[in-house]
Amino acid sequence: MEVACLDLEGVLVPEIWIAFAEETGIEELKATTRDIPDYDVLMQQRLRILDEHGLTLPQIQAVIAKLKPLDGAVDFIDWLRERFQVVILSDTFYEFSQPLMRQLGFPTLFCHRLIADDSGRIVDYKLRQANPKRQSVLAFKSLYYRIIAAGDSYNDTTMLSEADAGILFHAPQNVIDEFPQFPAVQNFEDLKKAFIAASNRDLVL
Repeated sequence: MEVACLDLEGVLVPEIWIAFAEETGIEELKATTRDIPDYDVLMQQRLRILDEHGLTLPQIQAVIAKLKPLDGAVDFIDWLRERFQVVILSDTFYEFSQPLMRQLGFPTLFCHRLIADDSGRIVDYKLRQANPKRQSVLAFKSLYYRIIAAGDSYNDTTMLSEADAGILFHAPQNVIDEFPQFPAVQNFEDLKKAFIAASNRDLVL
C-alpha cells in the first residue's frame, strides 16, 4: 500500500503566519520556511516579534478561524483519499490547526505544539521530534509502506528525499532551482497526475 504524505501550509491551506502578518501589518511575520530554512531560527524570530508587539495565541487563532483551504484543496484531498492512505506532515501547531483541518475533513495530522502562559502569550514551542517529516517517512517505510510526498518549502525537502517519490507543489522558484531532482507542479490537476505517475499501481484521474 502507498501512503501520500503532504505538507499543509502553502499546499492545502494558506500560510498562517502570512495571514497573521497581513492582519497585523507586521511585515517581518511574513517570513516562512520558503525564506528561512532553519526552523528554529524562524520560530525564534516569530516569538520575538510576537513578544515585542504583545500579540497572543488567541489573536492568531481568531485570524485562523477566518481562513479557508486553498481553492481545489478539499476536492484534491477527497480524490487522494480514494487512492492512497493520506497523512499531513506539517511544521504547524495543533493549537492552530483545528479550524482548517475541520474544513479538510480531518485527515491525519502530525505537527508540533505551542506553549502559552495564562495570558495567552506564546512563550515557547515544542517540536514533536527532530526532523519530524523525514522521521515520519522513515517510520512508514519501516512498516513496508511506499511513500509519495509533496511539499513546497525547504523544510519539506528531507521528506521528499526520503520518500520513494517526492513532488514540489506551489514551490517558489528558489526552491525549485535548488532541488531540480523533484518534479515541480503548480496546480491540483497536475499534482494528481504527478501522484499517478509516481504510483506503482494503475490509477486513473
